[in-house]
Amino acid sequence: MHPHPAAPVQALLVVDLQAAFVAGDNPVPDAVRLLDRVDGLVRRARAAGALIVHLQNDGPAGEPDEPHTPGWELYLPVTGGPAETVIRKTEDDGFEGTTLEDRLTAAGAASLAVCGVMSEMCVLATARRALELEYRVVLPHDAHATYDIPAAPGISESVPAAMASRVAEWALGDEVEVVAHAGDVTFAATRTEPFADNRTA
Repeated sequence: MHPHPAAPVQALLVVDLQAAFVAGDNPVPDAVRLLDRVDGLVRRARAAGALIVHLQNDGPAGEPDEPHTPGWELYLPVTGGPAETVIRKTEDDGFEGTTLEDRLTAAGAASLAVCGVMSEMCVLATARRALELEYRVVLPHDAHATYDIPAAPGISESVPAAMASRVAEWALGDEVEVVAHAGDVTFAATRTEPFADNRTA
């Protein structure tokens, strides 16, 4: 954990904040808290003129996030415009096979905050790739979440979601800036380019 608030970042990546994972019959534990923290990040990023990218996962047929099903829909409203966009993905890593790096480059963003779900899957994979691409990465501890990991006979008891999230942070190593509170993350403006909303691409 970084004991002091992080320096401002130029972009916010909101990872897979889709209805199937934060609402309905099977939300992640403490989804209300997660939504509050992410909503605060989005509002502050908008106010500062930072780039906001909502990553939206296209799950396989029959999965809760199958495209164009209710669970696939993004839970928080997207304003759109030159500094806010939606990028669909099919892999855990939000950079893999998408235009994410191009969007960040066009906006002149060299630093970003990552939030959303799932901590040990898409959040971890996207943050790790960002670090590999030499972006400065801030990860607010209270703005990402996952499910409890079920017990595996002969291997381990169940693992609480909060522990899984903390392990995901630890797995990113010393380069990531983990801050305790989403409220400590601040934003700086980026260049405004004509980003297209490609949620139906």
